[in-house]
Amino acid sequence: MNSIDVRHLTKTFGSFSAVKDLSFLVPQGEIFAFLGPNGAGKSTTIKILTTLLSPTSGEVFIEGKSSVTQQNEVRKSFGIVFQDPSLDDELTAYENMELHGVLYRVPPVIRMGRIEEMLRFVELWDRRDELVKHFSGGMKRRLEIARGLLHHPKILFLDEPTLGLDPQTRSHMWQYIVALNKQEGMTIFFTTHYMEEASKIAHTIAIVDHGTIIAQGSAHDLQVKTGTASLEEAFLALTGDAIRDEDATSTDQMRMNMRIRGRK
Repeated sequence: MNSIDVRHLTKTFGSFSAVKDLSFLVPQGEIFAFLGPNGAGKSTTIKILTTLLSPTSGEVFIEGKSSVTQQNEVRKSFGIVFQDPSLDDELTAYENMELHGVLYRVPPVIRMGRIEEMLRFVELWDRRDELVKHFSGGMKRRLEIARGLLHHPKILFLDEPTLGLDPQTRSHMWQYIVALNKQEGMTIFFTTHYMEEASKIAHTIAIVDHGTIIAQGSAHDLQVKTGTASLEEAFLALTGDAIRDEDATSTDQMRMNMRIRGRK
């Protein structure tokens, strides 16, 4: 069975097409990297996969369930670590975990044991009663991963999970994630701008640009396809070396929201 099944996905904002007829499969238990330049459509795609946006057309199935018509069931099946911090800094590590467990209706007896298990897994159990605002960036990232895993998701979405982290913390974080993938057969779907991460970690890499997948395969496959010696070189060969603007999708959405507010 496929954990993720995307069929002819399209998302438009006014006259701008962020995602264009996108189709791909992610088998259960795979570590799948979704790479692309700024504005390529990565964030829009993740928002649709995680039910934060509805597609303009096409279909998305998460664990066999529609992301449009079965949103509640879909949300129970995945955990997510956003690019931007999403913890409550005024709560302790334990309280952040407990709040998440309550929201996902994890039974109290199971919840207590699972919180301890996950905090020990990311080596934060001894810091469970400290306010998150005193945590380093790496500790917060580890806590976000633990929180995302609390309800035993079948899929873990990671949107630029190591952005701004030092190399040591990045290495440790990926060790946790790879261990989870092996121990629980969890599907991992992630975006990153660190090509070496994708090269070392991902089973399959999809490179997206201008809203569509332009190449897909292992790091080795992509290097052979482009006649290059590294994934970074393959990425540049496929997408070009011109500097891109920030995410066009976010900009377009902001403009649309401003127009809507102006009409009220």
